[in-house]
Formats: sequence, C-alpha cells, structure tokens
Amino acid sequence: MHTVVHGERTLTDIDYARLSKLLNQQRPGHPAGLVDWLESAEVTSSRAAPGDLVTMNSRVEVMDVHTRHRQVLTLCYPGDAEPAAGLISVLSPVGSSLLGLRAGDVARWLTPHGEGCAAQILAIQYQPEATGDYTR
Repeated sequence: MHTVVHGERTLTDIDYARLSKLLNQQRPGHPAGLVDWLESAEVTSSRAAPGDLVTMNSRVEVMDVHTRHRQVLTLCYPGDAEPAAGLISVLSPVGSSLLGLRAGDVARWLTPHGEGCAAQILAIQYQPEATGDYTR
C-alpha cells in the first residue's frame, strides 16, 4: 500500500486539457486544492498512460481502509455523475482524490462535514486509454 503525497499524480494530456477547461468554466466551489494539484501533476501522453493509472472514465475497485467495504466507482465529468450508480464526479472530494493515482495507492479526502476518509485502489477494471480509446 502506497500513500501518495501532493504532487505525485500523473494525468494524461487529454485529461489535463479537459479538466483545465472545466475548472475555468466552473463557479467557485470546486474541491480545495484541485487547481493546485492539477498544476503540479506530471502530464503524460494519453497513448503512454500506464494501464494501472486512474484516468477520466476509468472504472476502479476501491476498498475503504477503515471498514474494508469494497465498491466499484467510475470517475466521470460532473454532468454524468450518478453517485448511487457509482458514477463519481471528478469535482467531488472522492473523484478528485482518485484521479491520477495508480492501483495500490490510497486516496484520501474529507467529507463535507470534515471527516477524513481513505480508500485503497485495488484494481483498475477499465481505463479508456488501455483499450485505445482516446476520445472519452
């Protein structure tokens, strides 16, 4: 299990461009620090993205480090979010904590009430780049 500290995230060039545009269009209130880590992330070509990297539209299996509860989440853009169906917006605390991490890493975030949460990324079940889909 690897805990990632600020600045140790990798984004694809396409995700970086789309998220930069999205944040520029958003009203104030996006997750604190998202702009900072977006600016400090390592950016790689979408074609060179490792298969165990959480990118936009990736489906990941995570396990809560406290309760050991497992679930499958798909990281999506805000307009596609349906939390009850496991479709988690990248602008949510959970979504922004997952993006750019790799299988084995631990994502950490705060709930709206300030409670600390953490989940280990057990597996990447689907990643668009791994299937040659660079349009998602």
